[in-house]
Amino acid sequence: MPKYILTIDAGTTSERTIIFNKSGHIVGLSQIELQQFFPKPGWVEHDAEEIWTIQKKTITDVLKKYEIKPSDIETIGITNQRETTIVWNKKTGKPIHKAIVWQDRRTADFCEKLKLKNLESLIQQKTGLLIDAYFSASKIKWLLDHVAGARELAETGYLAFGTVDCWLLWNLTQGQVHATDVSNASRTMLYNIHNMEWDEELLALFQIPKMMLPKVKPSSHNFGLVDKDHFGHPIPISGIAGDQQSALFGQMCIESGMTKSTYGTGCFLIMNTGSRIITSKNKLLSTVAWQIGKKVTYALEGSIFICGALVQWLRDNLKIIKSASEIEVLAETVTDSGGVVFIPGFVGLGAPHWDPYGTGTMLGITRGTSQGHIARAALESITLQNLDILNTMEKDADIKTKELRVDGGATANNLLLQIQANVANIDIIRPKITETTARGVAFLAGLGTGYWKNLEEIKKIWEPDKVFNPQSDTNMTKVRKNWSKAINRSKNWLSE
Repeated sequence: MPKYILTIDAGTTSERTIIFNKSGHIVGLSQIELQQFFPKPGWVEHDAEEIWTIQKKTITDVLKKYEIKPSDIETIGITNQRETTIVWNKKTGKPIHKAIVWQDRRTADFCEKLKLKNLESLIQQKTGLLIDAYFSASKIKWLLDHVAGARELAETGYLAFGTVDCWLLWNLTQGQVHATDVSNASRTMLYNIHNMEWDEELLALFQIPKMMLPKVKPSSHNFGLVDKDHFGHPIPISGIAGDQQSALFGQMCIESGMTKSTYGTGCFLIMNTGSRIITSKNKLLSTVAWQIGKKVTYALEGSIFICGALVQWLRDNLKIIKSASEIEVLAETVTDSGGVVFIPGFVGLGAPHWDPYGTGTMLGITRGTSQGHIARAALESITLQNLDILNTMEKDADIKTKELRVDGGATANNLLLQIQANVANIDIIRPKITETTARGVAFLAGLGTGYWKNLEEIKKIWEPDKVFNPQSDTNMTKVRKNWSKAINRSKNWLSE
């Protein structure tokens, strides 16, 4: 019987299980939505027990639906929403509080206090990250400070911290393994990416006992066995990676300078920087991409808050389209945006601007402006945000990007990708299989067991669907210039 790779894809809004074959094709998929909790403004939580319960159900469902025996699974890979924080009791296996999701902003004031103490440079030098509530460290501290008895339990060794991958690994192995991989550890703001260890100075700063933390392993590694009581067969777990790093690997961006962008609700751009840790001068994040054997690969990352969400806004708020797919047809009713510039700063501006007081802006509107112009300007705004980060990455890394590999739901829009090619003046490559996040950790897990012998074998599996070459467009110079002017006008709009 053929063997398969089972991938757990623990996202922000759903839990998924995807099964891949030796050719890297999908042979089975199960997905269940995850409940979101918003107890206060700016707070976002998940039920950690629900994460495990429904993730286990997707595994059971996909095996049953596609008539695949647990013994036919070569190994399991886990990819996950990254910074989300779970703390649980080691003895009971029960969380002490709901999971605090990466989007949660409850510790923003504490993070501002750290900045006022001029700690930003220290933390960036050690972790590659900027001080922000986004990351796990301040979330752990909040739990220890606000859950009754938590700090005493932590200091006596009864509590465990983990990101979602770590929590799932703990449950899959019935509490036998408390571990994570280097890519997830590097997003906690507690991990020194130079010596690849938990940093004692940062642990003291955040008042977090080291005994709470998981062991950190390579991304492609024997993490342990799924307890046979779960599915009737002990399945190895040999790959773990955070979602964006996993997508970078899934796109086979394995050489320094190779870059991918995931077009989802937001956009995430990551550039492979090889063995170099680049301390960004332009507010990008340095992170661990993955570790295979003893070789550590690093990356530069930039996040855009609003991409696909802009199309949803045009649909739900302006109601100029009835479905997301209609925006391409509407935008093609005009040859350009008619001078309209759209800044989608609905929740502030992300990298490289990092302006929480920026806001959404539409400029250049005239009596002749049509719905088609607005739709086209919206698509241009997505591509121009990507260009801002791409240019910044090139400056920080001193690398000229030759191509951009893309994935995510919005990449079904051919016009969007053609505009991206024209704006950035590089080839945009869409792969045949766009489930790159799940596929990436499948590759890492398969390498861990010898399912695939080496990277060369995997490189042959990755295939492009379509290459969008830049087309000569005399209007692009003006578009880029107007974008820069409009961005500056939208900045700091909400500040007093």
